[in-house]
Amino acid sequence: MAETYEVIVVGGGFAGIEAATKLGRVGVRTLLVDVHGYHQFQPLLYQLATAQIGVSELARPLRSIFRKQPSVRVLTARVAAVDPGRRTITLTDGTVYEADDALIVACGAEANFFDTPGARENAYPLYSATDATRLGSKLVALLDQADKDNGQKPMNVAVVGAGPTGVETAGAIADAINYVVPKLFVGDLAKRCSVALVDMVDRTLGGFSKKSQAYAASRLVERGVRLKLGSAVTEVRKDGLSFADGATMDADLVIWAGGLKAGALLRESGMPQGRGGRIDVAKDLTVPGYEGVYVLGDAANITDDRDERLPQLGSVAKQSGAWAARNILAQRAGRPTEPFGYKDRGYMAMIGRGSAVAELGRGRRLVRGPAAFLVWLAVHLALLSGSSQKVRALVSWIFAYLSHSRQHVFVGSPEQADVVERTDRPAA
Repeated sequence: MAETYEVIVVGGGFAGIEAATKLGRVGVRTLLVDVHGYHQFQPLLYQLATAQIGVSELARPLRSIFRKQPSVRVLTARVAAVDPGRRTITLTDGTVYEADDALIVACGAEANFFDTPGARENAYPLYSATDATRLGSKLVALLDQADKDNGQKPMNVAVVGAGPTGVETAGAIADAINYVVPKLFVGDLAKRCSVALVDMVDRTLGGFSKKSQAYAASRLVERGVRLKLGSAVTEVRKDGLSFADGATMDADLVIWAGGLKAGALLRESGMPQGRGGRIDVAKDLTVPGYEGVYVLGDAANITDDRDERLPQLGSVAKQSGAWAARNILAQRAGRPTEPFGYKDRGYMAMIGRGSAVAELGRGRRLVRGPAAFLVWLAVHLALLSGSSQKVRALVSWIFAYLSHSRQHVFVGSPEQADVVERTDRPAA
């Protein structure tokens, strides 16, 4: 017989944490299930991969988050199946849990390789702390090998996807090449390293204004990033990329920031899927046809009050989690649910040391350069979970900025870095 909870939350990301927190504060008996025992701050994964921050700044134990909310039980396990009709989840060991009032599915997403030949086998995604630490270990291993060759062998990195994640990753690697490598490695190794940013579209930062796109492109080029835009990647090889226009590019390391899609957990749930395999939810964040079932964050296609699809951002996920909890409490009190009222705070992207773009508020007030850099730091510091995480991140940022160096290390052999693990399911 299935063990029952008033609410079950699948996924310990922004949406799941926010929903469980709101419910726990009023004593709702809630089960939070995630395959990891920690919450990871995904917007900073590229900084973990480039040793600007450490794992302890980016990740926080889930049980620590809910230690003062005894009505919330945290369970570290992988969910094998979701039955929205019965509001049940089944773990990989066969254990079944049932939700009396509501089931929240906020299981995130996985890298979308768009069936590109060789991408799954040869490209490094950047969607989890494990991805980031593996990528960082690979970068260090490549630099170490180039150093053994007395700097004669170049290190070429290609980042696929010119959205915010790709731009931030390319910029961070370029900064490391320009500022860190010359201080730590012999000869002119830094001059033999390169980073390229590629995308099938002809611009960076899709969804931002043309001014922001132009600014990002110019600042990346200033840092030595080579841009190849407007031609799709048709193959990812062990030694580089092939493009639809017939061009090729050598690369010792390919980083995939080309988009996300829903995982197998949603595909096999029976719920209607929309763009990217995500679930198209109603205005109140429930799944049409399934009473008391909410899908949030990167697992959902959510629209605002103008029927415009909201992007897969941490702010959207966090607000959707809080709103779902609000609607669940309303249902428990016999009141109707309300349409999601998203507060649009705009977009921002870090391009590199001292450079960022921010389009603030619904009116998209443009801020760029050092001012946007400071805004970016302040916003992300505020969003980090836990006081100790905030303090450690701030110390790491100040150290990296003032010293042009890195204080964090990656543990693992080069052979382990070469193993690009794959999973058919997102982390939930």
